[in-house]
Amino acid sequence: MATDTLKSTSGASGASAVRRLLLDNGALTALIVLVVAMTALSGDFLTTDNLLNIGVQAAVTAILAFGVTFVIVSAGIDLSVGSVAALSATVLAWTATSEGVPVWIAVLLAIATGIACGLVNGVLISYGKLPPFIATLAMLSVGRGLSLVISQGSPIAFPDSVSHLGDTLGGWLPVPVLVMVVMGLITALILGRTYIGRSMYAIGGNEEAARLSGLRVKRQKLVIYALSGLFAAAAGIVLASRLSSAQPQAAQGYELDAIAAVVIGGASLAGGTGKASGTLIGALILAVLRNGLNLLSVSAFWQQVVIGVVIALAVLLDTLRRKAGATPVSGASGSGGRGRGRQAATYVIAAVVAAAVVGAMSFLHTGSSSTATTKVGLSLSTLNNPFFVQIKAGAQEEAKKLGVDLTVTDAQNDASQQANQLQNFTSSGLGAIIVNPVDSDAAGPSVRSANKADIPVVGVDRGVNKADTAALVASDNIAGGKLAAKTMAEKLGGKGTIAILQGQAGTSASRERGAGFTEGLKDYPGIKVVAKQPADFDRTKGLDVMTNMLQAHPDIQGVFAENDEMALGAVKALGSKAGKSVAVIGFDGTPDGLTAVKAGTMYASVAQQPTELGRIAVENALKAAEGKKVEKTVMVPVKVVTSRNVDEFSG
Repeated sequence: MATDTLKSTSGASGASAVRRLLLDNGALTALIVLVVAMTALSGDFLTTDNLLNIGVQAAVTAILAFGVTFVIVSAGIDLSVGSVAALSATVLAWTATSEGVPVWIAVLLAIATGIACGLVNGVLISYGKLPPFIATLAMLSVGRGLSLVISQGSPIAFPDSVSHLGDTLGGWLPVPVLVMVVMGLITALILGRTYIGRSMYAIGGNEEAARLSGLRVKRQKLVIYALSGLFAAAAGIVLASRLSSAQPQAAQGYELDAIAAVVIGGASLAGGTGKASGTLIGALILAVLRNGLNLLSVSAFWQQVVIGVVIALAVLLDTLRRKAGATPVSGASGSGGRGRGRQAATYVIAAVVAAAVVGAMSFLHTGSSSTATTKVGLSLSTLNNPFFVQIKAGAQEEAKKLGVDLTVTDAQNDASQQANQLQNFTSSGLGAIIVNPVDSDAAGPSVRSANKADIPVVGVDRGVNKADTAALVASDNIAGGKLAAKTMAEKLGGKGTIAILQGQAGTSASRERGAGFTEGLKDYPGIKVVAKQPADFDRTKGLDVMTNMLQAHPDIQGVFAENDEMALGAVKALGSKAGKSVAVIGFDGTPDGLTAVKAGTMYASVAQQPTELGRIAVENALKAAEGKKVEKTVMVPVKVVTSRNVDEFSG
């Protein structure tokens, strides 16, 4: 009986120890499980190139998250880090190129910009008594706006000397990974070994108690938010270096990824807990998820769902850990060398277990990757637009016809996310890649990597700069803009006032269509443009912007929108005027746009035949993969569709 009791007690003790270990190291456990699962599901996951890709893809989020860790540990929040990163990179590129400032001074100015933004946040929170959420939300808008003002909405080429931050050392070790590791070590040092680090934990644990203990809480918060701004600037420089250009729209939504990485890593939004290693693991979890889901051809929309579930589970784990009385995740809780030694031992054991399991799982894919089917990857700038959905449909139809295994990804108008997707395609060893660039310059470095791997790349709708593409399948946006101007002039009899709805700032489609329309109007001096505003290729924004324009210019006679979605928004705003006293011309020839043309509410659309673009892109990608000759440029003609010929047209 005594023996039975002893065994039972021992077993319970062992189970409790395992449970405590899992609770104390939940993020690490999750990372190991993810790596094992992805290795089992994809034979392309566990390769040296792909693991380095994961490190590169985690770098920017991790650097941002290290800065956010300081804020969250002190029970604050910083929603501005993505915009501050974009602003800092824009300042660097603009001062070093347009203003001729020496590069090293430009780098200092970029870092100073990040620190200044952080200080403004700190002042508003400490002395202005604004809630951190509101103060940093305001800076999010200000930072993004200033980035667009400085760049005039267009990407700015990055100095070559700084662009080396996006390269590799020795031809294999990515510099962004090294920067991430260095910034992580600095974060750990600040949190665990400095006065300001201990102050962060004190303020996050109980701000009033910290103040009564003699801490100058207001001054400490200035330093905390300044550090967050500095890390955001560093992340912006690394991101722009990867893309070889400063994108005014870069890092949108990255603040949420950074916060998610900190929370997944074990920090509490209530403050007082958090550490650098946990944040790094959180960033790696997000990177592994996105990388693995891309390799498995999971829709980008479902990827967002999965990441949201992971964040919710991380917060739930934090709650369970607190209820179970698990060890706080604190870099300042220095219970001596024994605690740190136990933590180091945990990481070593985890690494050994992961290596053993992953090594075993890799045998599942040995010799099973060979197949006669040609694999092609298609990275679209967005699938939140009917035009690109039609490109996808045309590509999938042709791929099915030709027996091509086609993987489609959605970059969601994020040049950095598209760079990640292209890197994943390259490391997967596809037969060919098709890319519809978010930005022509930003896609260059990733396409050059594909060039080095001897993977042919086909551009669709937009070209790629400073890289070799086997073919470009596109319509002429400038010629289309000129056609739109001519059509508008003919409709108005060469005289009248018009408004223009511009697309997303920084995209080549918006620049080229706008330039073509402006060039075309030079032949018709009687037509005056009285208003011009961006509506980001979005129907809802087109409605709002057009409504505002009509308040100042109620008597306009024509509207040119750089895509059909904005044109349809303008039609809604114009109401009964659309198609009668006001002529609306769109661009793309989407199904909804053509329906409006047929109904008479839109006068015309410059149609690009997107289904044909997708079909021809796949056809040329397969030829290139098989080593056959392809035309360097394949132009798909555009045409003006009005109510007279709409029945003859099919996209």
